[in-house]
Amino acid sequence: MKAFTLERYGKKRPLQLADVPTPEPRDDEVLVQVHAASVNQLDAKLRDGEFKLILPYRLPTVLGHDVAGEIVKLGRSVRQFKVGDAVYARPDDFRIGTFAEFVPVKETSLALKPKALTMEEAASVPLVALTAWQALVEKARLKKGQKVFIQAGSGGVGTLAIQLAKHLGATVATTTSAGNVALVKSLGADVVIDYKTQDFEDVLRDYDVVLNSQDGKTLDKSLRVLKAGGKLISISGPPDPAFGQQIAAPAFVKLVMRLLSAGTRRKASSRGIDYSFLFMKASGSQLREIAGLIDAGAIRPVVDRVFPFESTNEAMAYVESGRAKGKVVIKLR
Repeated sequence: MKAFTLERYGKKRPLQLADVPTPEPRDDEVLVQVHAASVNQLDAKLRDGEFKLILPYRLPTVLGHDVAGEIVKLGRSVRQFKVGDAVYARPDDFRIGTFAEFVPVKETSLALKPKALTMEEAASVPLVALTAWQALVEKARLKKGQKVFIQAGSGGVGTLAIQLAKHLGATVATTTSAGNVALVKSLGADVVIDYKTQDFEDVLRDYDVVLNSQDGKTLDKSLRVLKAGGKLISISGPPDPAFGQQIAAPAFVKLVMRLLSAGTRRKASSRGIDYSFLFMKASGSQLREIAGLIDAGAIRPVVDRVFPFESTNEAMAYVESGRAKGKVVIKLR
């Protein structure tokens, strides 16, 4: 099969289009013929080598964390799905590889594609929707009437998180540029801050939850807009000791995480704020719930551009430019 492979780590290093063996599904997996995949910042960070400590992939490997397609083969123990099912997924770590014609996916990480979406739209959903779900539903336990600040509202995670937070009944604040104000308001944002002309720290007070996706400076400011008892959930680091436990990291890596997050955890604790790092995990059961919300019209994906498969490197570059509104998708079929 054709696949875009990462031969070795390197900043902005192009992926190589290659012929590689079609993978065989394990007993608990299905083989999905990829109709569409989407590009995430995570793909670029993996390619650049930023996650070598956390996710030590053996190279060469195929990147790609989102897929929508059709099941063409079942592992021996698979019971929930059949050949021909239209499905979507975020494959598990160390089983990624959706920048390819076929990808094996664990049965427990898979869900039927939302009926309301095309394959391209469905491929844009899994990683960002699971991130939003695990941050707001699992970690924050966001409730009706609470206030949540979601940074970078026009980005991939932001566009889904705003809608999910509104569905949960929260008041939502977000940051974006002037050109995207109408977009984030249409998704449900109540308070919109133009990050180029305003400082969110001057506008927001006594928030219950912050979903941080930006740098360390923004993380520090986020502590100051939360009330005592609030929750600061970061998807951009620093990783905390709980995450080290979650991934069963080696002792040295756990120590590094503890040191990296020590300052943030100390500042949060002094303000009575709960700090946690989120690195989303695959979940078919959560994708089924998300599909229900999509088919009910509660949330919708935002797709900026669709690139042909052979332009995968161009799609990666477009995502890295930071100009994308919502998601960038690669179409194979």
